[in-house]
Amino acid sequence: MTRGAAPATRTERIPLFPLRTVLFPHGLLPLRIFETRYLDMIRSVMREGKGFGVVLILDGAEIGRIGEVAHVGTWARVVDFDQLPDGLLKIVVRGERRFRVVGRNMQSDGLHLGDVEWLDDPPEQLPAHECPELAATLSKALAELGPEYPVGPARMDDALWVAGQIGQLLPVPPAIRQKLLEVDGARERLRRIERLRLNS
Repeated sequence: MTRGAAPATRTERIPLFPLRTVLFPHGLLPLRIFETRYLDMIRSVMREGKGFGVVLILDGAEIGRIGEVAHVGTWARVVDFDQLPDGLLKIVVRGERRFRVVGRNMQSDGLHLGDVEWLDDPPEQLPAHECPELAATLSKALAELGPEYPVGPARMDDALWVAGQIGQLLPVPPAIRQKLLEVDGARERLRRIERLRLNS
């Protein structure tokens, strides 16, 4: 390496699950899996204790051809699953960390693989005086959700946790969710969500 040159950014290849929705870090997403390519992927990552990337479909459909996908997605792990009588696999995944897709291809079985760069959100405390209305709305929403949404203990002082839960439950189109996901910093993400609330 030339003296003074910046080190090359390391990429990692991961399986991708393109969807018509967005997953946030710490957010929960229930899914029903029936396509063979994704059934095989889920069984593989569960067996190996790994995860996969969720990315928003911008062009195409969840079933069949997938064209363009968003360039920022979220790494997910399965936290709950159940085999249904009709053969479908019912799972709940939790988002962990964001990534940027820098390359993508498709295997012969139809599974998409992505070359990604990881986007880390530093931990941020959420002071009680910031976004109190959002926090109150989130607390009420989580109290009303059933066991199919295993959110775990509330962490209302953790900005990334709060931003993930609110972002996941926000009743807005996927395109707006995607723009929020692409915002760097959890507290800034919450400020954008607060502006959406005030302007709605």
